[in-house]
Amino acid sequence: MSLKLSVIGCGYLGATHAACMSSLGFEVIGVDTDPDKIAMLSKGELPFYEPGLDTLLAAEIKTGRLTFTTDFSAVADADVHFICVGTPQSKDGLAADLTYVKSAVAAIAPHLKSGSLVVGKSTVPVGTAQGLRDQLAKSSPESDLAWNPEFLREGFAVEDTLTPNRLVVGVTNDRAENILKEVYKPIIDLGTPWIRADLPTSELVKVAANSFLATKISFINAMAEVCEAAGGDVTVLAKAIGYDPRIGNRFLQAGIGFGGGCLPKDIRAFMARAEELGAKQALEFLREIDAINLRARQRVIDVVRTELTDDLTKYTIAVLGAAFKPDSDDVRDSPALDIAAQLQAAGASVVVHDPKAIENARKRFPKLGFAGSVQECVKNADLILHLTEWREYRELDPNSLASLVKRKIIIDGRNALDRDKWREAGWQFHALGRTD
Repeated sequence: MSLKLSVIGCGYLGATHAACMSSLGFEVIGVDTDPDKIAMLSKGELPFYEPGLDTLLAAEIKTGRLTFTTDFSAVADADVHFICVGTPQSKDGLAADLTYVKSAVAAIAPHLKSGSLVVGKSTVPVGTAQGLRDQLAKSSPESDLAWNPEFLREGFAVEDTLTPNRLVVGVTNDRAENILKEVYKPIIDLGTPWIRADLPTSELVKVAANSFLATKISFINAMAEVCEAAGGDVTVLAKAIGYDPRIGNRFLQAGIGFGGGCLPKDIRAFMARAEELGAKQALEFLREIDAINLRARQRVIDVVRTELTDDLTKYTIAVLGAAFKPDSDDVRDSPALDIAAQLQAAGASVVVHDPKAIENARKRFPKLGFAGSVQECVKNADLILHLTEWREYRELDPNSLASLVKRKIIIDGRNALDRDKWREAGWQFHALGRTD
């Protein structure tokens, strides 16, 4: 008999997981407390932007295998329940807020049938899974709990779900592993590495991976600072060290740092949890990683002042990019949007463009100026900031923009533009970590 799945929490992770599991042939019920979100998803519409997911969602809704509801009792006949709710940073500290995870498990507990498996996918502090399993043993002793961390990259969520580079499952017994092997059989059959772990290790995998990634990004940004001080070129440095197979060339592009809803809050929660465990010193380096990342934003503002003046009140600055990364409308902890807001606070007139994130950006900073096109954004600008490396920005023709701006000055905050092409068109071009 084919397994029936439920997905608790239908935000970015949950909606993606529900649609992808349905595409594998499973009957899937998605549950969320937000009726507006459920209404959109039920019509095959996404409340956020993710390439390819809208088409997949609409197709799966039409099959009848995928449904959404606000009624938690609808999960009663499901065999496997995926917990996909958010774990934001606490308002009063660095630790993760587990309110939604605990509430999700508590909400489905009365409806779990005997032998069902609850599977956490949310990113949680180590030790959370065992605590939830103990809680479940009291309220629903015939059920079990496992942990299966997600490794989604925004902009590639469907690909990362259906063709991941590994599957990690934290289980306490063979039965739980076998159930998950049945769920993921089509993916395992593709040759995807399968890693069985205990519960604590499975929780640590995600935060360890994010911490390593954050470290690599901040390392190259630290090297950019040194290159600027020494007269070097961080792009050449990155290319040279990237050939070392022990290092690799991915994520060695110096710029304004990382953002989004995962990396910043995950490394901070990791530090907080390590301190609770008495291992504070082991993760002290992450404090500097966080500081380097935030400092990269300030360095852009310093370059703006160098190119213009300390008093920015007479200047108009065009900002290309609001999302924290391309192919996303996510503006959570976006370096681009943070820089735009800081420049406005310093007195500059700031106009922002983004292919997908304008509405989300407007909700966060309604007093910023926004433009519907690049041309409208840069009109009469004294300086252009390239802060999110959307393809359409990388392919801009500097000659066509020259007649629109007041001054031909551009700062490439992502080291993604063709410097020679812009300079040949008569632009003053500055990029972080490059002094010539």
